[in-house]
Amino acid sequence: MSRENVEFVNAMRPPEKEKSMKEDSSQSGTPVALRSEDGEARWWFGALAVIKATAKDTSGQLAVVEVTEPPGAEAPLHVHHREDEAFWVLDGDVTFEVGDTTFEATSGDFAFGPRDVPHRYEVGDAGCRLLFILTPAGFEELLMKMSEPAASRTLPPPPESEPDMEQIQGLGKAYGIEMLG
Repeated sequence: MSRENVEFVNAMRPPEKEKSMKEDSSQSGTPVALRSEDGEARWWFGALAVIKATAKDTSGQLAVVEVTEPPGAEAPLHVHHREDEAFWVLDGDVTFEVGDTTFEATSGDFAFGPRDVPHRYEVGDAGCRLLFILTPAGFEELLMKMSEPAASRTLPPPPESEPDMEQIQGLGKAYGIEMLG
């Protein structure tokens, strides 16, 4: 982190104060602020995923991942049993299917996939950039295991082989995610 970013983050921290016995320390944490170019960049199934907030950053409350998808990318039908997943479309267009609802989203739109409700999405012709917001945190650990460090903050080169779906299903199951299609 650059010196300027450290100063920015430190400026976001509130002054120290004594905690009363009534304060719940499990909900408290240190404020987090990142510049747009910050976060851990990963290549994940043909997408660029930049992890913006983790369980460690938010006392387990949420994870935030900025995902850039190429045109025509599809997330298979799946269900999260541990976390809710929200999507905020930053650029481009994407069609979400959540339960029995289909929603065509463009820049600025929001979609919510509650835990235990199957969902998927399909990216439009221009690609898209969106935020995944997951509560509680933990999904980012799975993302780390299913991805590789990005050599640059660009979409990855095309894969040389198909992903190992058996391995993906096994990892997903360990994190409470069930692949349905």
